[in-house]
Amino acid sequence: MTTPDLTDLRALGYDETIAFAAELGQPRFRGEQIWRWVHAQMVDSIDEMSNLGKDLRAQLKARATIGTLTVAEIQTSKDGTRKLRLETRDGKSIESVLIPDGEKTTQCISSQVGCAIDCQFCATAKLGLTRNLDAGEIVDQVYRAKKLLAEVDPGRRITNLVYMGMGEPLHNYDHVLSSIRTLTNDLGAGMSQRRITVSTAGLVPRLEKLGQETIRPNLAVSLNASSDEVRDRVMPINRKWNIGRLLDAIRAYPLEQRRRVTFEYVLLAGVNDSIADAARLAKLLRGIRCKVNVIPLNPHPGSEFRRPTPEAIEAFQNECKRLGMATYLRTPRGDDIDAACGQLANRSNAEALVTLRVRSPDIAPIA
Repeated sequence: MTTPDLTDLRALGYDETIAFAAELGQPRFRGEQIWRWVHAQMVDSIDEMSNLGKDLRAQLKARATIGTLTVAEIQTSKDGTRKLRLETRDGKSIESVLIPDGEKTTQCISSQVGCAIDCQFCATAKLGLTRNLDAGEIVDQVYRAKKLLAEVDPGRRITNLVYMGMGEPLHNYDHVLSSIRTLTNDLGAGMSQRRITVSTAGLVPRLEKLGQETIRPNLAVSLNASSDEVRDRVMPINRKWNIGRLLDAIRAYPLEQRRRVTFEYVLLAGVNDSIADAARLAKLLRGIRCKVNVIPLNPHPGSEFRRPTPEAIEAFQNECKRLGMATYLRTPRGDDIDAACGQLANRSNAEALVTLRVRSPDIAPIA
């Protein structure tokens, strides 16, 4: 979020930073220096920009700031997963998760404070939607995590990013795309777009728009049902864009060679976990270059659903494989600290889940 009358340098894209420097009467290379300080060196104050003259730094401080998140709490799971509760400058809380896997580390980042999609099995949905995060708040989650790892686990680096934290990324389309462009800029974090995945519950028009972008991350789609009847119940967004409409958009989505769409399928006991569900799922996805991540429900307070038995989970996965689908069982990570898929709800060690819905009137409708 931008401080009144001050431009947040963290939230500016590369071209916007060059243009901002030009407004100050500075040449292009000064704009690049500012960008490198903010996104390669990840400085938190203008005073740290040591190769800029004092007069320019003073000029910058009069016009700009560097937005940063505050690390309010860090929880560490028995499996090494870390959950960061981060506070924005206006006092809102979001969560981000660091998941180590051998030499790799995946960071799950949030795109909104809360979520408006209302998936019935997800703890974040219980919060409702407060507001979108801006691009600076999204990328700063990565910078806070990088600085934390430099302190507690030197040598470990973030290798993959997944926009699967709090919020529906495609509901915050412009800021999410801006953050991806920032994070993949070679003069900044320099991440490969092949290492970035954006998840969606199925906002079809935004999905179609994403397919037309010059930069396209990996795509993950929360499907979670093999029939419209069930998906209507567990994911109300299906009433607007049903499974057929969603899969038509997926089939039209331009995939680069050797890339696949990931379908996330949260298993709910007695709801979508039958052998018949697996058969319908295989039929639905026929002809789509994809893989299926089977995710047994991660329980949370207030959930009406249950996790299937180990036998039911195994039977579902085996049937999917038998029918020719590339199917993987997602092992819960960080579920003991409410950091697993569907559990992010801003719960600290001492806090119970707050189910009061808070909605902001300035949030654009889902379209």
